[in-house]
Amino acid sequence: MMIEKAILAVITTNRQKIAGGAPIFFCDSKKELEYVAANLEAITDGISHALSEELFIIVKH
Repeated sequence: MMIEKAILAVITTNRQKIAGGAPIFFCDSKKELEYVAANLEAITDGISHALSEELFIIVKH
């Protein structure tokens, strides 16, 4: 099965602003946020996008 054009994951440090159907990863710091986003990007073969300083998404184009 090939997944295309989807949000694969959400990574955040702000638990109050996130809900939804994609897997959500909560981090304690900006450094951890960037580390998790980079690793998930590689694992899922997706692209990491920073939507704010506290929110990244991993997208498959």
